[in-house]
Amino acid sequence: QVQLVESGGGLVQPGGSLRLSCAASGKSFTIYTMGWYRQAPGKQRELVAGITSGGSTNYADSVKGRFTISRDNAKNTVYLQMNSLKPEDTAVYYCNVRSDYSTLYNYWGQGTQVTVSS
Repeated sequence: QVQLVESGGGLVQPGGSLRLSCAASGKSFTIYTMGWYRQAPGKQRELVAGITSGGSTNYADSVKGRFTISRDNAKNTVYLQMNSLKPEDTAVYYCNVRSDYSTLYNYWGQGTQVTVSS
């Protein structure tokens, strides 16, 4: 079965950095768009960053210049490098993968907590 496992979350001080990883298994996601979403308490889930199968990236305005999304197709893994973290980045971060060619395939990880606090 398809499984997405996030790792790398935790507690970090403002201005610090974290790198999130999402390892996918069960099938190849070479032709899938991969992305990261986040949800803070009392707020709606929002797209943080996405990367297409062709390598095109998209970022929320709030994280541009601070976060970088990348992927390693050989490892079926997507990463989110988060620098200059702010308290408002605190949220549960979710990995998402979806097919570039079919709306039938859309998968989510269980989430990893990122807390930015002094």
